[in-house]
Amino acid sequence: MKENNPVLEKSFQFSLEVIKLYVTHVEQKEYILSKQFLRSGTSIGAMAEEAQGAHSKKDFIAKFEIGYKEARETLYWFRLLQVSQLIKNDYTNIINQVRELIKIITSILNSSKDL
Repeated sequence: MKENNPVLEKSFQFSLEVIKLYVTHVEQKEYILSKQFLRSGTSIGAMAEEAQGAHSKKDFIAKFEIGYKEARETLYWFRLLQVSQLIKNDYTNIINQVRELIKIITSILNSSKDL
């Protein structure tokens, strides 16, 4: 594993933010959507980490493809929460973070498929 791997660092920090938001939602007795974004939001980093131990290029790409899908799903949940205002919170920062992860993962997938 490379030192200072941006996708690993950003996805790990993102997972920590997701966990904090999950706790906030649970404290406000919102359990349904919070479980959804907790699962998909923390899965992004897990897939990036798994990709580092991939046994082939195909496996590496497959892990990041799953991470990409999880990121898209996470974006959906946070956009839904932002617009619905089910919990009065500004999700702009977390939405921007997941969009950045989507761009990074897209770039990784594009460059990996071109090799």
